[in-house]
Amino acid sequence: MRHPIETRAGVRRWRLCACALLVAGGLLAAARAPANEPAAAPAGELKGVDQDVQALKKQLVDLNRDLFRLEEELLYPASTQVAVFLSVDVGTFFALDSVTLTLDEKEVTSYLYTEREVQALHRGGVQKLYLGNLKAGEHEIVATFTGRGPHERDYRRGTTLKFEKAIGAKYLELRISDREAALQPQFVVRQWE
Repeated sequence: MRHPIETRAGVRRWRLCACALLVAGGLLAAARAPANEPAAAPAGELKGVDQDVQALKKQLVDLNRDLFRLEEELLYPASTQVAVFLSVDVGTFFALDSVTLTLDEKEVTSYLYTEREVQALHRGGVQKLYLGNLKAGEHEIVATFTGRGPHERDYRRGTTLKFEKAIGAKYLELRISDREAALQPQFVVRQWE
């Protein structure tokens, strides 16, 4: 039998409970001042309540971070994890518009880029396109890129990689680079070791 927090719904319930407890704590801290006192409380009491609220906020952020890590570990264990990243090198011959990723003949993600995201990729950014689970064995990944190619023409190109998934995490990179000799973009899928 699985522990209640080992499901996505369980993690959400824990987050809701944590938020509810922190809100209740904040309300209790605010209600600490007696009701029969005048509305203008001394600055010292307000400062104390503000410090309590800030401490509760910090605890909430820490708890949320820990729950996110736990959720990642439970949903994507390292033994079955596969992650796909996208990077762009130069990009003179291709203006990226969208990427569609297919894994074992099943579309797993499709992403449409804004101008700002494309600029970030050109500055060296790497985007995590997909994170999921795969059983050990042979698999095929197909990435389809659309955008503007040489001479401002619409461009759609795909690349394929067959890979062997063993026990342990598998990391793949989709790389768009310029092929200077042919004045064409080049699309490559490579495995990280």
